[in-house]
Amino acid sequence: MARFIFITGGVVSSLGKGLASAALGALLQARGFSVRLRKLDPYLNVDPGTMSPFEHGEVFVTDDGAETDLDLGHYERFTGVAARRTDSVSSGRIYSNVLEKERRGDYLGKTIQVIPHVTNEIKEWIAIGEDEVDFMLCEIGGTVGDIEGLPFFEAIRQFAQDKGRGQSIFMHLTLLPFIKASGELKTKPTQHSVKELRSIGLAPDLLVCRSEMPIPQKERDKLALFCNVRPEAVIAAQDLKSIYDAPLAYHREGLDQAVLDAFDISPAPKPNLERWEDVSDRIHNSDGEVRVAIVGKYTQLEDAYKSIAEALTHGGMANRVKVNAEWIDAEIFEKEDCVPHLEPYHAIIVPGGFGERGTEGKIKAAEFARTRKVPYLGICLGMQMAVIEAARHLTDMADAGSEEFDHEAGKKRFTPVVYHLKEWVQGNARVERKVDDDKGGTMRLGSYDAVLTPGSRVAEIYGRTAIDERHRHRYEVDIRYKDKLEEHGLKFSGMSPDGRLPEIVEVADHPWFIGVQFHPELKSKPFDPHPLFRDFIRAAKDNSRLV
Repeated sequence: MARFIFITGGVVSSLGKGLASAALGALLQARGFSVRLRKLDPYLNVDPGTMSPFEHGEVFVTDDGAETDLDLGHYERFTGVAARRTDSVSSGRIYSNVLEKERRGDYLGKTIQVIPHVTNEIKEWIAIGEDEVDFMLCEIGGTVGDIEGLPFFEAIRQFAQDKGRGQSIFMHLTLLPFIKASGELKTKPTQHSVKELRSIGLAPDLLVCRSEMPIPQKERDKLALFCNVRPEAVIAAQDLKSIYDAPLAYHREGLDQAVLDAFDISPAPKPNLERWEDVSDRIHNSDGEVRVAIVGKYTQLEDAYKSIAEALTHGGMANRVKVNAEWIDAEIFEKEDCVPHLEPYHAIIVPGGFGERGTEGKIKAAEFARTRKVPYLGICLGMQMAVIEAARHLTDMADAGSEEFDHEAGKKRFTPVVYHLKEWVQGNARVERKVDDDKGGTMRLGSYDAVLTPGSRVAEIYGRTAIDERHRHRYEVDIRYKDKLEEHGLKFSGMSPDGRLPEIVEVADHPWFIGVQFHPELKSKPFDPHPLFRDFIRAAKDNSRLV
């Protein structure tokens, strides 16, 4: 049976609980243990799928089609363990499940209450798959003291009590603010955070303290005394140059050893950190740099494209170059010439998105990359924009566009080379959708197979002709225009196994121009960069030497 580590946060939000959890998972793996990480979010949305990227950052999609919190991306990138639908749950999902059971009569006429019915539902969710791994790490979203988080805190208190001594520990992540006027790190906010935690029945076994500078021994001893933890269980978490330094930094601080001590695992297996030493070496010892423009519509919040930014870093590590990714608002190109904005860059990415806003700017970016022979990677909507650009400028379809934009405007304006996807094959079943379906959970989600054309650039990059990638889209390039576009140089080099859905396009007479309907960034890892990003950065590196 798994041992459980519950990670909570205090003082302020956005301290890096997800990264700390992911780094701890990687360290436990380095000692030979199997791990799974799980995120429990207190918000009332059923999942993040319908939330704006400005609200919640990117939506991370799992192989089994769940739309989840971006922290699951950190979990996968650090541990290599593919997340599942059961690894992300919100208050909205928990309450929805409880109410469905009540309607079915599962509670036999009882009054439904937060305790025990909601907390029991949370506990059942936490326990899923507990017999599969050595350690289950469960991060509780939000901050101690948030009213919406109380059912989760009560549930993990009960869960630890049910499991018995030695099966669960609590790790609390807090902030030690530095007061410049006095030149001091202040421990009082952490003391109050732990006091709040203890008031609801939870006593932390470890404290992970974010700070701008090293924590003096005096402050460590003070925290240990007033928060009732062992001095060696007070772990400093200083700001780092790269998130991929976190496993080695936490190991130097003794986090993994403190966790094993808390579980009384002795003697502890020695860690093999060669993977992370190599990652750190590649991050900090590059042989050059490339500039990549990300032309998107959610550029005000970089977390909206978190996995893309990380996948570019992974591609840079594979090629021993530093990738300077810069965000450009696509709407700028609807008012200004894109050439002076894009000329300084060695490669261009147009990422996914929804809605018409900014799409004309993305089309101009695709045209610039195609005509100027600049490496281009179009992802999801970025592929659709490349197809529309080719249809407008290489064929006679000057009014080519997407059905999505016509639906949004409420009138027909375009020849729809991109249409609303009404049916597709998922496994052995056929899925059907209508334009007026609910928005939540109704896209083509999760992992789907694709067949690549032998001899194509993508087949060469992948090294095979059968792949599977993760999808999140409601609109698709119309296969009816395939022949016409291929006659003018846009090759459909990847298709669904039934040959009905285009998955990849590429320009034949171009150094590197590829559009993909899926999201390759979701499967990239620092120790295993995605083939497309690895080769994309190689092409950018080659282009940088030509400029």
